[in-house]
Amino acid sequence: SSLNWLMNCEISRLSSVCGKIMELLGQNKIDHHQRQVAILSQDSFYRVLTPDQKAKALKGQFNFDHPDAFDNELIVKTLWDILEGQTVQIPVYDFVTHSRKEEVVTVYPADVVLFEGILMFYSQEIRDLFQMKLFVDTDADTRLSRRVLRDISERGRDLEQVLTQYITFVKPAFEEFCLPTKKCADVIIPRGADNLVAINLIVQHIQDILNGGLTKRLNGSLNGYGTPRKRQVSESSSRPH
Repeated sequence: SSLNWLMNCEISRLSSVCGKIMELLGQNKIDHHQRQVAILSQDSFYRVLTPDQKAKALKGQFNFDHPDAFDNELIVKTLWDILEGQTVQIPVYDFVTHSRKEEVVTVYPADVVLFEGILMFYSQEIRDLFQMKLFVDTDADTRLSRRVLRDISERGRDLEQVLTQYITFVKPAFEEFCLPTKKCADVIIPRGADNLVAINLIVQHIQDILNGGLTKRLNGSLNGYGTPRKRQVSESSSRPH
């Protein structure tokens, strides 16, 4: 089967939604070689910064919430490889040093791929690769409070820097680039992981896809058709920096 999902939302909300979906599907406890559902994050695809850009980033003066902050060429290539059923290598980004680490994460072929990221709907080329687009909607106070807690506890930033960055880059970028793409969504999920009705409906939809995909693969194998395993990708939007 070949299914693509895109999710667009504030990062911690989005991640918790994807985590809840994986938990309800029972995919979080399965060996990654055997998983039928995989998760990718737009956060993994930040561009490699020039020395000047990195110096600005370390001072909180680089706009990581602009579409140009992401390596969209690599995203497109990765997605096409995924759709061809290939194993892919995903970069690992260090949010403390603002650079890619040397290690990579290997993602094996799966029937469904959830791709989370706040600006994944912005590029039509990327958006059109996905069969279902989910927008996780959260209020501004929740977005800000979660960002403050995350950036201070996980990324070693102080409160003043987080708030300055939010006012200067995050909020304007959300209003200019992220919020208008809400109209591209097929499904809008208010309240994130707290909305169990919406999440259970999505989980049921994915289970139907997985059951159908399994039947098709078994039938194809019995009939001698050795077709490669293809994936579908879902898009989510997260708010990284």
